[in-house]
Amino acid sequence: MLSRQFLVAMALALASDAWAATGVMADAKLQADLERVAHQRIYFGHQSVGGNLLEGVQDLAAQSGVPIRILEVTTASQVGPNTIGHTFISENRNPIGKLQAFDQAVGAGPSGLNIALMKFCYLDIDGETDAKALFARYRATVDGIRLRNPGLNIVHVTAPLTEVQSGPKAYIKRMLGRPPYGAVENQRREQYNTLLRQTYGGRDPIFDLARLESVAPDGKNVTGEWNGQLAPAMAPSYSDDGGHLNKVGRLQAARELVSVLAAIPVR
Repeated sequence: MLSRQFLVAMALALASDAWAATGVMADAKLQADLERVAHQRIYFGHQSVGGNLLEGVQDLAAQSGVPIRILEVTTASQVGPNTIGHTFISENRNPIGKLQAFDQAVGAGPSGLNIALMKFCYLDIDGETDAKALFARYRATVDGIRLRNPGLNIVHVTAPLTEVQSGPKAYIKRMLGRPPYGAVENQRREQYNTLLRQTYGGRDPIFDLARLESVAPDGKNVTGEWNGQLAPAMAPSYSDDGGHLNKVGRLQAARELVSVLAAIPVR
């Protein structure tokens, strides 16, 4: 079995080759996208994977020579012009608390923001999660925010994935009829993500983090299986611990996030 270090090294090499071939590190589109994002007023509620994404945005900005102001805030009202304001909302494993915290942070009236988004952590959706009920709560929260902020652009973010446990422990679990970690959890995350894509696809901007995480640098789709059901899973090249984004993962994801944000018209 290939080691994680080897896989990450290969991913970095593939990414470097791709960037060298396409000029991603300093291409004109990336620079233009970053400059457009830098002039927006954005609020982002998240936890640790969101922190990985913001690190990636900062890395891309530094590589492209485009200054972007990223500031930790308590509420959206503290986000000034030309700023990405962000908050570590609630705690992991409490998705309803995160929705409530995001709703409160955006505020009871027009916020003056251009864009708002929040993301769940992979820990917020486990094997027992009712994905349909959670998405209904998310949708109701978004609807309430829209009523108070009719001009606000909301970017919907798919729930991130994890690797599916492998190795001797996973083998023993399967022999005992128990799912390895990540197999059922990713199925629930995909159920939630499917509802999000079906509801908002073609209507609102979507940052499909789960899709990005599950497509390896060589273009192959990564999946996990349990009880005959396949679900997308985190590609090992993008994480050092099976869940958070490493350098390869955060650059890949941040590039797509910047592209999604840049495509939204400035009010």
